Amino acid sequence: MRIGISLNSAYMVSDPREGARWMIERAGAAHAAGLDSLFVGDHHATPIPYYQNTAILGRLLAEWGDRPAGALYLLPLHHPLLVAEQIGTLAAIASGRFILQCAIGPDDNQFPAMAVSARQRASRLEQSLAILRALWAGEAVNSDGHWPIREGRISPRPAEPVEVWIGAVASPAIDRAARLGDGWLASPGVDKQRAREQLAQYRERCEVHGKPVGTRAIRRDVYVGVDSDEADATAEAIVAAGYRGFAPDVPIVGDAETVAEAFRELGEIGFTDVIVRNLVADQRAAVGCIERLAAVRERLA
Repeated sequence: MRIGISLNSAYMVSDPREGARWMIERAGAAHAAGLDSLFVGDHHATPIPYYQNTAILGRLLAEWGDRPAGALYLLPLHHPLLVAEQIGTLAAIASGRFILQCAIGPDDNQFPAMAVSARQRASRLEQSLAILRALWAGEAVNSDGHWPIREGRISPRPAEPVEVWIGAVASPAIDRAARLGDGWLASPGVDKQRAREQLAQYRERCEVHGKPVGTRAIRRDVYVGVDSDEADATAEAIVAAGYRGFAPDVPIVGDAETVAEAFRELGEIGFTDVIVRNLVADQRAAVGCIERLAAVRERLA
């Protein structure tokens, strides 16, 4: 079981430099804790500061070393030639393997804000991914689809293949992850039983498409406390208030042993990676949680 982290990118701050500094501190703590991968998310047209993935990840890589790193891109929203160039540059900065997490995104205000039809999300993702892979392979791309492209090329190109994890919840999306991805990223809000069922579906669709079963990652919102009492005191009210609309048993809260056991159960279901997101917004508590993930890793080892 590998433990990665997806850093929160949205921060309620009056000085935007403060939120950026917090992300850098969290990345440094994740590196010191020995976490296996580092990611940032993708969201647009937000009412509070949200630090955009390409720019902030370029800075965070200075804290990260040679372990895998990557970013989520909601591919339907972005021109694929630009994404291919940005990832080509990020992969040149990164010492380790680059992982593209991608998804169609929710049908929300991001799509009208960027003049994209939400009804085209699936077709745009599939076309974008095909263009990205062709550009990274050094091909000259011509396209008459959602993005008319003539003799599109990029450089620098990634020195090694970009690994693609596709986020998916619905059955057609899980089929797409099996058919087109190198891995599947399960929803952070899915409970264990549903995660087990979706993982079985992913394996079945990989077999149907004649593809090897790839990485099976699941994101979880987590708080690792100094001990169980401190964990409950810090996070219990957040969970009870209906955190992100999740069922109360979905976030993982406890001391290092409790969190390790929850991760161990996900591994027994068949997941290869748990991607942690901080449950608690307070910077000191968030950094402490990340630091204590080192103890979780020791118990899993």
